[in-house]
Amino acid sequence: MKKIFFILTIIVMHINCNCQEFKGGVILGLSTSQVSGDDLAGFNKAGLVFGGFTNRILSSRNSLQLEIVYIQKGSRNPDIINEESENYNKPYINLSYIEVPMLLKLNYNETLEYEFGIQWAQLINGYYIDNIGEINSTIDPFIKNDLSLALGLNYFINHNISLNSRLTNSILPIGNEDYNNSSTYNSVKKGKYNTTINFSIYYHI
Repeated sequence: MKKIFFILTIIVMHINCNCQEFKGGVILGLSTSQVSGDDLAGFNKAGLVFGGFTNRILSSRNSLQLEIVYIQKGSRNPDIINEESENYNKPYINLSYIEVPMLLKLNYNETLEYEFGIQWAQLINGYYIDNIGEINSTIDPFIKNDLSLALGLNYFINHNISLNSRLTNSILPIGNEDYNNSSTYNSVKKGKYNTTINFSIYYHI
């Protein structure tokens, strides 16, 4: 998977360097996430976001952007060892993906852009954690693909650097058990969905 990510990044950069209609750069940021339906609440899970992007200007007001990023998602239970909490020993979730957002960007003015789109992600690793550690399972608890909607803002500090904030939410459940009408860790049994808020720095080449 690391090789695939490296090759895709090189392709993005190659396109950017060899076609004047395309621009691109690199991404570095932080994700805050939760999993709706895991019986926990709050954006308590922090993770890394890094990768690359390329975009094509369509007009003076809009452009299309493709990104390839590594991102950490999931949930965290800060009260997992607190015996007085209702969340004592409730398992939480660790996930990592290679994600490909495809975005339409709308220029509000010279410094501010709105963005919305859809993103596909390939699961690299995913597991539950309890107060002892990783919960081993003979069956993968999470499906290999995630499809999400994305909505965000991009603010340009200067020509080369912009600050991005983005909200994403899964369209389909992410757990294998969500599709089998039973759930070990979800009492509501409505499925589990990734929700993330990302804060990233974009360096435009």
